[in-house]
Amino acid sequence: MFLTAFLLRKGIPGKQWIGKYRRPRNITWQMKRGVIWRLEIEKETEYWLSRPWMTIEQERGHAASRRAEQWEAFKAAKAATFPAPKNIEDHLNHLNVTKKWGN
Repeated sequence: MFLTAFLLRKGIPGKQWIGKYRRPRNITWQMKRGVIWRLEIEKETEYWLSRPWMTIEQERGHAASRRAEQWEAFKAAKAATFPAPKNIEDHLNHLNVTKKWGN
């Protein structure tokens, strides 16, 4: 936006709270308190993440057996609900309308 057009115009063009040239909101003490609260939570999270419960050697492969059991249970559940095999006769049997009983 040109500076002269901005200086000669009164107010903010269009809707004042949305758009590229919107009116900036005033920062209140509640907003500052919320930012500080979120930063404290992030600081605590970084603190706990910097102190791991297990070492890298302990962590490698510690859940392999549990994951294998869960995978086998999932495969068994999928196999139990798998539909029975169908033959082409099942799909095309409705076409046998002229077939004789004796044949």
